[in-house]
Amino acid sequence: MAPQQSFQGPLAGLRVVELAHVMAGPVCGLMLADMGADVIKVEKTGGGDDTRRQLPPDIGGESAAYMMMNRNKRGIVLDLKTEAGKGVLRRLVANTDVLIENYRAETLPALGLGYDDLRLINPGLIYAAISGFGRTGPLAASGGFDLVAQGMSGLMSITGEGPGRPPVKVGAPICDITAGLLLTMGVLAAYAHKQRTGEGQMVDTSLFEAGITHTYWQSAIAFATGIAPGPLGSAHPLNAPYQAFATADGWINVGAANQGNWERLCTALQAPYLASDPRFASGAGRMQDIDALIAALSARFARATTAHWLGVLEAAGVPAGPVLDVAAMHAHPQTIARDMVPTVSHPIAGTMQTIGLPVKFSATPGGVQCAAPIYGQHTRAVLADLGYDTGAITALITSGAAVAG
Repeated sequence: MAPQQSFQGPLAGLRVVELAHVMAGPVCGLMLADMGADVIKVEKTGGGDDTRRQLPPDIGGESAAYMMMNRNKRGIVLDLKTEAGKGVLRRLVANTDVLIENYRAETLPALGLGYDDLRLINPGLIYAAISGFGRTGPLAASGGFDLVAQGMSGLMSITGEGPGRPPVKVGAPICDITAGLLLTMGVLAAYAHKQRTGEGQMVDTSLFEAGITHTYWQSAIAFATGIAPGPLGSAHPLNAPYQAFATADGWINVGAANQGNWERLCTALQAPYLASDPRFASGAGRMQDIDALIAALSARFARATTAHWLGVLEAAGVPAGPVLDVAAMHAHPQTIARDMVPTVSHPIAGTMQTIGLPVKFSATPGGVQCAAPIYGQHTRAVLADLGYDTGAITALITSGAAVAG
C-alpha cells in the first residue's frame, strides 16, 4: 500500500494500522503520519472514534477535536465483532509494520486480535499498546483516564498555587499526550531493532508512567530528603527566581535561577540592594528566603508593563517571556516561523488550521499534508489495496462488516 502523503518524510514506507481512539493512541499515530508513515486508522462501526462526538466545538459540523488528532491518516471503518471484519484486519496486519491500540488489555485478545494472535500472522509486527497502567502489575486490567493518571502519578500533588490549596490538574491532558509521545519513541526504537533483525515485538506504555516521567525533579527531592514536595504555583522546586510575576498589565515569566542571571536581573531592575542582600547572595539562600525574595521582586515588576520588562530583560540578557493565551501563541511570529499552525483543506470543514509537526528534518521534512478523514472515507480504497475486488468490497459493506463514507 502506498503512503497517502506526497512528501517523503523520514518514515516514508513505514506502514501503520491504528486501532486507537480519543487521544493517547492517536497522538502516536499522528506523530508517525506527520513523519511520513502511511497510517490507516481503523474506526468502529456505529459512529467511529468517540472524539467525533465531542461537540462543540465543531467546524462545519465536524468535531474540531477529532480533526486535530487525526490529520494525515487514512480512515476505514470495520466491525471487528464480525468474522469478515476480523479478516480484513488480519489481511491489513499481514502487510504492516506497526499496530497501535489503546483498548483495555483483554479487549483485542478476546476477539482473537491480541499480540499473540497477530504475531503469528506477521512475526515482524511491532504491536504498540497504551493503557491506563501498563500490561503488568496489579492494575494491568484497570481502565485509565488522564485525570486519574495525573492524580496517581503525583502530578496533581505538585500542581497548583501552594500548600493547603485544592489539587489542580495540568491544564492540558498531559498524561494522554506524553503517553502517545513515549509510544512513538518506543515504536521507533522497535523499528530500528526490526531493521537489524527482522523481529517484531510488543511495545507497552501507560498514562500512569507518562505522568511519573514528569516528576523527575520532585522525585529527586523526595529520594534525597524523604519528603514529598508540594505545589509551588509557577515556581521551581530547586532554583529561584524562576516563575511568573504580575506586571502592570499582565504576567511575565522570568528565568533568573543561576547566579549570573540573578545578578543581571538585579542590575536590570535597578535594584542593587537585592544583589547585596546576604539572604539572596546564593541560590540556596534565595530558596531558603524565597517568600521575601518573591515579595521584593513582585513589587518591582508591578511598576511597569509586560512589554517594558521584556525589553529591559532582553537587553540585559535575562531569560524572560510573556504568558500568552492559546490564540496569542497561534499568532506569535515564532510559532508561524516554525510552521506550527499549518493550513489544511477538509472535504466538509473547508480550509482550517491545525498544529504542526514539532520536529524538523533538514533532509527528509515531514509535515501536515491533509486533514483528518471523514467517517469511512478511505474504506473502499484500502480494501482495493488489500486485493478485494469490487464484488467483495460491496459484500463487506452490504453486510455491515465495513462502512464506506
